[in-house]
Amino acid sequence: MEILWWGWYRRKFYSEAAIAVRDRLADAARSGDWEVVLELAERHRSVNTTRVGGTSGFTPLHQAAFLGGPVPVVERLLELGAWRTLRTADGDTAADIAAANGHIELAALLAPRLVREVDATDLAQLECQLHGVILGRVLDLCRDCGFRAPPLAPLLEYPEATMWAAIPGMYGGFAIELAADRAELDVSSWCRVAGGSGERHRIRPDGFELVEKGF
Repeated sequence: MEILWWGWYRRKFYSEAAIAVRDRLADAARSGDWEVVLELAERHRSVNTTRVGGTSGFTPLHQAAFLGGPVPVVERLLELGAWRTLRTADGDTAADIAAANGHIELAALLAPRLVREVDATDLAQLECQLHGVILGRVLDLCRDCGFRAPPLAPLLEYPEATMWAAIPGMYGGFAIELAADRAELDVSSWCRVAGGSGERHRIRPDGFELVEKGF
């Protein structure tokens, strides 16, 4: 399955329609208008998005944890693919936020449930190496759009998944896969409008290598 990382935060890189949807979703989540939250999150595949240009890093799931949202709402957000492992700008998961605000039932429901295991140190090193690959490929574009490199913990929530991280101006992006049995990433990147632009990297905690290019 494919999961999406919306990693850029500068508003000028979004269409007016996309900005309107993201603002409405963020406003609804902040005010606890769960009917609107669920409708927008499902229709626009935006359950793991934050306010464009915002600084908190709160998704609808984080807001539900903060407000003590109804259990059926939280369960529906999880069904729509909300990531239990995703952290805010302060480093908190939804479970952390629920616990800090006394929502014990939600904290238990939101505790990360991992179906794959990778040592925490290895995962952090994989993220550093991945960020190096991305910046080495499209540093200027990342600076322009305010790109936040993707976290890898959400991949541990699925038995098999590819995380797609688009880059504005690249007309493409990065497809990130975590090996099933070891701390290793397979990362393919390309520009849709430039033939032969593809590159594929193999990433390990101690480094990375370019294993294919020109596709």
